[in-house]
Amino acid sequence: MIDWKVTVTVEADSKSFTAFVEGVGKPLHQALIAAYGVQVGDDVTSDALAYAWEHWDRVRVMHNPVGYLYRVGQSKARRGIFRRPPPLAVERPVETSGWYEPGLADAVAALSGRQRAAVILVHGFGWRIAEVAQMWGVSFSTVKAHVDKGMGRLRRDLGVEL
Repeated sequence: MIDWKVTVTVEADSKSFTAFVEGVGKPLHQALIAAYGVQVGDDVTSDALAYAWEHWDRVRVMHNPVGYLYRVGQSKARRGIFRRPPPLAVERPVETSGWYEPGLADAVAALSGRQRAAVILVHGFGWRIAEVAQMWGVSFSTVKAHVDKGMGRLRRDLGVEL
């Protein structure tokens, strides 16, 4: 005999989880790609969301569930479950339509991990500094310092003056 109460609860949980993933899946994915590269970012995003489903009762009532899942993804990437990230967090374009700075990819790759992730999230994906700070669980000024130092180094390395 089917327990209708359990079936209704599972369906409600499934709908709320689907809505959750639609809301936070993209920013979580972008943050993990910015930190660990495309391939590792894809893998650990999937694992973090699988973890969220397995622990949905606990995750759905958290104050900052996306920040928590970001840390789950970080843990999986750092434990060596996946191969080491490439030196550049975004893939280099094979073909471009229009002008681009040929030295940008190497200059971005030379940034520290936090600077690279902060610059890519803020200037590449258009995140607000406060959103990055919330995701990482750090202060606004910490993220701003990473962005400012990263952009300063990029300007210096590329010979750009403001």
